[in-house]
Amino acid sequence: MAKLTLDDLRRMRGERQKAMEMRDSSNKDVQVIVGMGTCGIAAGAKDTFAALVDTLAEKGLTNVLIRQTGCMGLCHSEPTVEVVVPGMPTVIYGHVDATTAKSIVEKHILGKELISDKILDKPSIDIVKNA
Repeated sequence: MAKLTLDDLRRMRGERQKAMEMRDSSNKDVQVIVGMGTCGIAAGAKDTFAALVDTLAEKGLTNVLIRQTGCMGLCHSEPTVEVVVPGMPTVIYGHVDATTAKSIVEKHILGKELISDKILDKPSIDIVKNA
């Protein structure tokens, strides 16, 4: 196994710091919450979480807080992801794989468009105020 150089260690530290900054709640107006109970992890939530982190970093989004939670009670639809964007209804998506995770960032967060075929739960239209 090759030895790590100081530059390798600095690069690794920089990558980890960027990932940790996504979990810092300061100056964040969008939240992405991944269900990471045992059922979620067994269904692939770790890969979903990684895909979300990678896509957010790729798009340079610094206003998004990404975090994990325990079981959301939707075991039949794991991995589940809750998305909270100002001016939009809070939505829980189900069966979120890496491709869907990328769509959540590109379509929902950036494009302000819901991904209808993956929605498990959202507020009734009669309680959502029109902007």
